[in-house]
Amino acid sequence: MRALTEAEVRSSFVNADADDLRIMQMPHDFVLVDWDYLDFFAWRDPSAGKRGYVLIQHDREIKGVMLRVSDSGPARNGMCNICHLMQPGNQVALFSARRAGAAGERGDSVGTYICADLSCHDNVRLAHPLAPNEVRAPGQADYRLDGTRRRMEAFVARVWEHV
Repeated sequence: MRALTEAEVRSSFVNADADDLRIMQMPHDFVLVDWDYLDFFAWRDPSAGKRGYVLIQHDREIKGVMLRVSDSGPARNGMCNICHLMQPGNQVALFSARRAGAAGERGDSVGTYICADLSCHDNVRLAHPLAPNEVRAPGQADYRLDGTRRRMEAFVARVWEHV
């Protein structure tokens, strides 16, 4: 992902209104973000715990989506639909995003289960421990990274596909 300024981030959201953008807080470590390392950028709003944000780069253009987390999550272990990792029930949450344009104005939204702290990008990079006789196949990590990026891009595209 290319490096972004705060102004670029705020102007990239397709499903947020002026009030949402005014009260949005950037992550505390925003100035330290290693953009070259990221396939997408996601964070929870430090001041509004029920709000999250995702930015993807699509055809050299940055698209942002504002998310809301539901009050109740799965009581049991659950799988994140973005990174496909099993997590304890309190670490996976249902996030919904108001659709962009007229569909969003009518109240249409899309949702999926995502890691509650929106750390899919980092979680998928954590290597699973190998058994003593196990050998990691070449390209195995790249497959997981590409899948996570594609699934996040597909989710964001569902939010703005009819704009």
